[in-house]
Amino acid sequence: MSLIPSPFSLFPFPFFVSPIKASNAAEIRQLIAALGTTDDVRREAAIARLAVIGARAVDGLLKAYTSTSDRDMRIAILRALEPLGDGRTIPIARKAISDGGDVAVAAASALRGLLDSPHGPTSAAALDTLVAATLDPTAERRLRLTAFDALQTMPEGVRARIAGALQSDPDPQLKTRASDSSRIVAAADVVWQDALEGKLPDTAAALREAAQGRAPAAALSALQKMIDAVREREGTVSSAKRLEWRTVRGALHQALALRGSRVAVYDLRESLQDARGPLPPAFLAALHVVGDQSCLEPLAAAYDRAASADPRWRSQLAAAFRAIASRERVTRRHAVVKRIAARWPEAARAFTAPE
Repeated sequence: MSLIPSPFSLFPFPFFVSPIKASNAAEIRQLIAALGTTDDVRREAAIARLAVIGARAVDGLLKAYTSTSDRDMRIAILRALEPLGDGRTIPIARKAISDGGDVAVAAASALRGLLDSPHGPTSAAALDTLVAATLDPTAERRLRLTAFDALQTMPEGVRARIAGALQSDPDPQLKTRASDSSRIVAAADVVWQDALEGKLPDTAAALREAAQGRAPAAALSALQKMIDAVREREGTVSSAKRLEWRTVRGALHQALALRGSRVAVYDLRESLQDARGPLPPAFLAALHVVGDQSCLEPLAAAYDRAASADPRWRSQLAAAFRAIASRERVTRRHAVVKRIAARWPEAARAFTAPE
């Protein structure tokens, strides 16, 4: 028997789950608190996890919104409400739009997810609010453009009526956007459909724009295949363009995480194994939500390779490890934990240190 003490006997394991599972209410409170962090990964992971929890999180989000005056926190809460598609979002979204600024823009985006609500009054209220914001000549241009863009998921007849109303608008940018909207939507539809069939556009930006508003409703298997295709494209482009494609792949992973899907966890794991530097934040945000035990050793290996990297990257790797270990109920006696202790003792100490 080795006389060298395991690092797991020297440090606490704050992320391991006790036999008594924390209540959903406690988890929701923790996730809502995480929305106020400046850590991009932690915030995006909280948004994705709240999306998986669903309607049970809405009351807490609404209460948090009304109890804070912090602009960034309110924006994050509105972003968390967007994928939930709950009609209770409408009153605070309307108030946020009337308040103006960045919060108003976030509120317009949040209403996008309500346009296809199966509850008729909810979808109608979202539509009316977005149309009113689009056509209001006294509103900020960026709010009007965001509201108009959100309406591009509506049927052609609705889009045409709104575009027609904007032809007499005093803002030339709104008029130009309205004139081009049908062409832009049609072009994005073609890019998206081609991508679903494995034919990617020449630029990552084109796919990123097409994915907005379309990825959330795409079949999970289609997103998985698109992730594979994007990763293959990354290997064929210059290093200058590789990050652009990788960022799109991260966004696709986040779209899967928002729906709680693990169909592409293998790509998250392999991305960690291949990483020689920080990955876009969306990768680790997705790992927080859908990563499994098979991701723990790659996280430890990536931490070990990042000895001279940005400390923030190492901290994000450690946080992802803790989140997965907690959710998967990995104990200190688990074989994967013992392997990590033997192969990457520094990572083991960092992963088990108090936050």
